[in-house]
Amino acid sequence: MVSLPRIVVAAPASGHGKTSVTTGLLAALAARGLTVSPHKVGPDYIDPGYHALAAGRVGRNLDPWLVGEDQIAPLFRHGAQGADVAVIEGVMGLFDGVADQPGFASTAHVASLLSAPVVLVVDATAMSRSIAALVAGFATFDPSVRISGVILNRVGSERHRQILTSALDEVGVEVLGVIGRHDKLVTPSRHLGLVPAAERSALARKTVAELGQVVAQSVDLEAIMRVASTAPSLAGNAWEPSLVETADRPLVAVAGGPAFTFSYAETAELLTAAGADVVTFDPTRDSRLPAGVSGLVIGGGFPEVHAEALADNTSLRDDIAAAVRRGAAVAAECAGLLYLARSLDDRTMCGVLPVEAAMTSRLTMGYREAVAMTSSVLAPAGTRVRGHEFHRTAATPAFGANPAWRWRGPTGETVTEGHVAGRMHASYLHLHWAGVPGAATRFVAASREAA
Repeated sequence: MVSLPRIVVAAPASGHGKTSVTTGLLAALAARGLTVSPHKVGPDYIDPGYHALAAGRVGRNLDPWLVGEDQIAPLFRHGAQGADVAVIEGVMGLFDGVADQPGFASTAHVASLLSAPVVLVVDATAMSRSIAALVAGFATFDPSVRISGVILNRVGSERHRQILTSALDEVGVEVLGVIGRHDKLVTPSRHLGLVPAAERSALARKTVAELGQVVAQSVDLEAIMRVASTAPSLAGNAWEPSLVETADRPLVAVAGGPAFTFSYAETAELLTAAGADVVTFDPTRDSRLPAGVSGLVIGGGFPEVHAEALADNTSLRDDIAAAVRRGAAVAAECAGLLYLARSLDDRTMCGVLPVEAAMTSRLTMGYREAVAMTSSVLAPAGTRVRGHEFHRTAATPAFGANPAWRWRGPTGETVTEGHVAGRMHASYLHLHWAGVPGAATRFVAASREAA
């Protein structure tokens, strides 16, 4: 049994400020000397970057669609080991999940799997006494979800606060914090959401610190800890990647830096446990791959924003092309696919895929249940996986002679996508490797063969 204070920060819908409140709460608790474990419901990569800055500890995702319901508590225990308290940011509205499976992979679903109390963040900008009806509805909608308090956000005045808190007193819901309007304290966003913390550097740290100060002044942190401490003990063991004992450890390089910020923490942990030595490299700055690399993992991010820097780094592009020709194992997701293409928005990329890529006005986003069409460094043909898409680019052609995946699209159409060539796998599909048994072991074995 593991006893760990924990809360889930949720909201009635997107846009109520739960990311700002969660980030500020993490920073405020850490400033008090607590070891705080940050988590995010859903597949989002960007929010955990801000969480990590605030908590001084890597942010981790909890997504039942990507890894399965039975993995949520073990992955949570793994990520929260040694922490005094865990703060879990929700996704969208509290009960919003997979469209055709009501409530599945929602914030409420994860809160139930973790037996965690929920703190509801509500934007009170255009609301007064009606807030009681809203919160009471959320509190009674699903008996398995326990809403233990509310943080009021964007409250306009002392009179506004009095009306709101009085109404919530009538329905017996505790107000844990009241945050005023801070219009200048905004985290910038662009075509796929917030700008990643890694791209903002010092400015991101300043924003996080300011959020921490606002929350420390506006939220009752003792009450938050009291609520978090009502979470019962969790039975079972923490998730641990399968360990492969070997003296022959190939070197696997994982892309990072401002252009490739989309990565789950468990990926590197799985690679290491599977017998690889893992290093990171920055394609916008590093002129060469680390010496001796026989495997490349190039995940998601914003290469379209950094296309000029990626194109100008000709020595690294040539190095990657040479590594692919030598037969290095390559797993490229979304941004990685674009980087391996011939061009991105007419700028020259690595050229190892016969693909032209460009920004579009269309957002492609959603969960996918896919089948591997070709055996690759990640999975044998016929393997079923769950992943997600998240991009505004288009790659032409969408697939090669040996496609990576096939799935049924949102309107029932069959989608064939991605490229497999030798030891190279490139696709728009994002995977959480903890939800794809054997992927890391298979990739490391291919890297070992390449070495």
